[in-house]
Amino acid sequence: MPEFLRLLPPDEALARWLAALPEPGPFLTEASPTPEALDRVLGEDIVSPEALPPFARSTVDGYALRAADTFGATPGLPAYLDLAGEIHMGQAAGLRLDSGQAALIHTGGMLPEGADAVLMLEDSQPARSGQIEALKAVASGENVLHAGEDVEPGQRVLTAGRRLRPQELGGLMALGITHVQLRTRPRVALLSTGDELIAPDESLGAGQVRDVNSYSLAALIERLGGQISRQVLLGDDRSKLDDALRLAHSEDDVILVTAGSSVSERDLTAAAIDALGKPGVLVHGIQIKPGKPTILAVAGSVPVLGLPGNPVSAFIIAGYFLPPLFQRMLGIDRRGIEPAIPARLSVNIPSVAGRQDFIPVRLTRDEAGWLAEPVYGRSNLIFTLVRADGLIRIPASATGLEAGSPVMVNLL
Repeated sequence: MPEFLRLLPPDEALARWLAALPEPGPFLTEASPTPEALDRVLGEDIVSPEALPPFARSTVDGYALRAADTFGATPGLPAYLDLAGEIHMGQAAGLRLDSGQAALIHTGGMLPEGADAVLMLEDSQPARSGQIEALKAVASGENVLHAGEDVEPGQRVLTAGRRLRPQELGGLMALGITHVQLRTRPRVALLSTGDELIAPDESLGAGQVRDVNSYSLAALIERLGGQISRQVLLGDDRSKLDDALRLAHSEDDVILVTAGSSVSERDLTAAAIDALGKPGVLVHGIQIKPGKPTILAVAGSVPVLGLPGNPVSAFIIAGYFLPPLFQRMLGIDRRGIEPAIPARLSVNIPSVAGRQDFIPVRLTRDEAGWLAEPVYGRSNLIFTLVRADGLIRIPASATGLEAGSPVMVNLL
């Protein structure tokens, strides 16, 4: 087992961890109703069974017509067109336009045969009975969505490995695809150690604290595409930890252990994880604050992450190491775009060279844009993160940042 405090840069630690894992795939899949697939990873390519839109339709309220009939039209010299009828929504157009004719049409209505453009309602006015005046010229195709303009029949619209956002669900339903194959979510065991921990619904006794990490981490794992298979609260008992680890190793895809990763006589976690299987503990100590005593291990093919017990440290470290792990395990076809906002730092922040610092910040605005204001608090105070809008990263090469420095705020 590597000696503790042989600290690695975070990126190097992550690369070492991922490199020790077997290549992902083949991926297991399961069927799901499309409306229930939000944030899940697609397990199949989707080929469109039809055109979208299925027919040419108007994008505005106005008059369907032949663009050539409006050539040169102006408010002072309008073009006169005979009304041939009205296009009713949800029905076939049911008429054909000849030269010099127009039909009243509503947004989304089906373009009638013979028409190639739509004149906006505000660019027209009534003339004598049965006629309108076109007050401007329109080009062929103006204010019209053509059949198949969005999607052609047989076109591959989504590929396996795509994480499904609300817009993907909408697109699938527009094509009548009501069920999809999804990649099976990795099963995650979440083990929390510490004699002081009790369940949130219990009354506090002397020296006790309620378990925070199991719930914040479980929510993060669900958001990343995993599923919690077991959530166990353990004391500082090596035999219980060994039993829980062996069971998780035999049934789960990822193991997280919180607490017990700092240097103390009660440090059970590193030794227990290392005994679980080869190659064992790869990293025990990272050049990062908060979260220096993080453990990265692989037991057989199962990745194991040992997190500090302090809630802020645990959450920040999990947010750094778990996203690329789940992207790999689910075969996501691209790294997710991390939502971030450019801002200016409101005050000076000191740091230590050779260590990456993650600082919670609150966002405020002034006349020049966003300001990032540090939220100060120790790493065992969860409301430090509750009060924050995001995190800024101070690189290892810096000894701090000055007030007014540009920063990127990664939103929490």
